[in-house]
Amino acid sequence: MRGMSACDTLPMAEAKLDQRVPWSEAEYLALDETASRIELIDGGLWVSPAPISAHQSISLLLQVMLLDGARQAGMRVNGAINVRVRPNRILIPDVAVGTMGRVETVTAARDVALVAEILSPSTAWLDRGLKMQFYAEAKIEWYLLVSPAMPDYDAVELELFHWEDGKYVAAASAGPTETLTTDLPFPIVIPADDLVDF
Repeated sequence: MRGMSACDTLPMAEAKLDQRVPWSEAEYLALDETASRIELIDGGLWVSPAPISAHQSISLLLQVMLLDGARQAGMRVNGAINVRVRPNRILIPDVAVGTMGRVETVTAARDVALVAEILSPSTAWLDRGLKMQFYAEAKIEWYLLVSPAMPDYDAVELELFHWEDGKYVAAASAGPTETLTTDLPFPIVIPADDLVDF
């Protein structure tokens, strides 16, 4: 009997997810919509609960702040879409910006210019660790981490990373009361305090 990985042991909230592993990409894509966020990692499922309302508000405000610059660069801004970073590995970033189609079930990593993850207590270790590594392996050029102050979500810190030589390196950052500004991959201006002004 093989050892169980973290992917095999994460809690699964719905009986229809109870099947043998590994899951194929086709089986994963055939799942109905659920209240949980489910990502496919090498035949295992990573299941996390739906984000709280403060997390979702930050995600929406971030998408709005990215929209004008992305459109000027001919890109779309989407929240929580399937991104295939390699075969049988599909992640769901909180925000994705790129040249993806309007009706795709799964977006190829090559069509994504920037992904953003908003940290939460249950996913921070993934977003700073394995997911960051997976995005880097897929050569997604820009990675934005939004770190809310827990548990009140009354402030955020922003860290923007650029892909260089197979890994992410720090490109820009902003703490509470500061503004993250960059010209690449398109003009971005994100006042940190405006992400929690709700």
